[in-house]
Order: sequence, then C-alpha cells, then structure tokens
Amino acid sequence: MSVRELVVLGTASQVPTRHRNHNGYVLLWDGQGIMFDPGEGTQRQMLRAGVAAHDLHRICVTHFHGDHSLGLAGVIQRINLDRVPHPVTAHYPASGQHFFDRLRYATAYRETVRLTEAPVAADGELAATASYTLDAIRLSHPVESFGYRLVEPDGRRMLPRLLAEHGIKGPDVRRIQQEGSLGGVTLDQVSEVRRGQRFAFVMDTRLCDGVHALAEGCDMLVIESTFLDEDEQLATDHGHLTAGQAARAAVDAGVRHLVLTHFSQRYPDPTAYEQQARAAGFEGELTVARDLARIPVPKRT
Repeated sequence: MSVRELVVLGTASQVPTRHRNHNGYVLLWDGQGIMFDPGEGTQRQMLRAGVAAHDLHRICVTHFHGDHSLGLAGVIQRINLDRVPHPVTAHYPASGQHFFDRLRYATAYRETVRLTEAPVAADGELAATASYTLDAIRLSHPVESFGYRLVEPDGRRMLPRLLAEHGIKGPDVRRIQQEGSLGGVTLDQVSEVRRGQRFAFVMDTRLCDGVHALAEGCDMLVIESTFLDEDEQLATDHGHLTAGQAARAAVDAGVRHLVLTHFSQRYPDPTAYEQQARAAGFEGELTVARDLARIPVPKRT
C-alpha cells in the first residue's frame, strides 16, 4: 500500500529552540521522497525521524535564508556518502544559484550521485511523474521565494450500482477501465471523476496571490505561521504570516488538513496558534507541527 505522509524534521523559524530544530520536511509520496527547506541540523533530524538519504528523490528550497537552506550541504554530502542509487533533483530560486553553489561545494567530498540542478525562475510546472505534477508559484518575501504544489492526476471511481445496471462485472470491469468502453457502454456511464490529491508547501511570505493559488483545494497545506495575530504588523514588515492569516487563507481555499509551522521563539505556548487558527474560522483537521511528527495526507475523497 502506498504511503503518503509528511515527516516533520524541524519547526523553528530563524532561531532554533531546545525543542524545535530549524526547518526541514519530507513528503513521502508513493515511494518517492521530496525534501523541503533543509535547515541547519536536518541530517541529524533525519536520523531521529527514521528518514534515510535513500528516501530522497527531490529537494525543494523555497528561498535562501539560512533557516531554510543551511542544511543543504550536509544533506547533499550524505546523499553521496550513502551512494543513493537513483538521481536526485534540486529545485530552488534561480536568483540564489550562487548560494546553492556555495552550499553544494561547501567542503571537500566525493560525488557519487547524479544531482540535477533545476533552478526556478518563474511560476509553472517543474516536473511531471505518473503520480504527481510539481509546480512552483512566487511568494512575497524580502528575498525571492517560491512555494511548491504537488497535484495527483485525476482518476476515476467505479460505481457498483451503475456497473450492475449495465451487467458489467468480474474481468469486464478492468476491461472497460482499460479500453474506455465495452459493448456500447462507455466508462463515463459507470464511473465518476475521482479528483487527485493536492499538497502545498508555503513558507516565508506575506499574504499574496501566490499563497491563495498554492492553497486552493489542497488536501494538506503546510504553511508558515511565524507570528501570532497581535503581531500582524511585524509579520507584514518582515514578510511573514500570522496564525490567523494562514488559517483564513486555508478557509478561503477549502483546505482539508492545515499544518501550521515555522514558529517564532518569542511565543512559549504552541496552543495559541491552534486557538487563533480556530478563531479565524478554520474547522477542518488542524495540526500545530512538532519536530519528528509524522502526519498522514488525508485519504482520498
């Protein structure tokens, strides 16, 4: 059975705490692992969370502030040390190529794995596989930043009542799925569209069109909520979101599972994030992320 879950490696913003490592997230999706924003200490957090270098197929960096990228050097070198048997692709803002180069070659090591550099220069599709497409959309932060969105292709759900009405059963069910019609009955007559799952990763940003576009219709939205609502002006000034802003964006987008993360060290009580998100009207599944948590992507509807 395919596994689709988010592994949280770190949840702190600029300053780590005793209980929160710098950022780091791995989305496990049908046998592929997509790492997002490996901050300092990510390699050790992978060990603690049970994520191996062999699990990684892509690395997606939203922007080149240290809490989102300083772990790149260690992760890239670990991929090579462990001789990961498949190619790994790295996506990151093209304007930060010099930062990526410095991190990739921060120290001497032996390259054993093909790491493909795929810098992001504009909104659009980055990759298409059998189980997802990956897109990037620009966000609003003091340095260039992109959010990432993963969308599973739509499928079809067979409807037993309609199959029975048309006398289709046993091996013929597979035949009509493969061929599109059988004995004058079309696939549309005995099935309906089953919308593919959607996941988005939104880090450092003010509210902007990109936030709403990334969040639209998501089954799971992982989004920064650096500040609490009483510090909304501070959030705007520094290019960040509050818990209430993140939750309202999720409400507007019809998000099923909201994951808040990237917390400022100034707030000692994490329950305040949940309280403000609920006060903003979000009624779906809500997680205030904690380090080393594993969060399943909601089941398909």
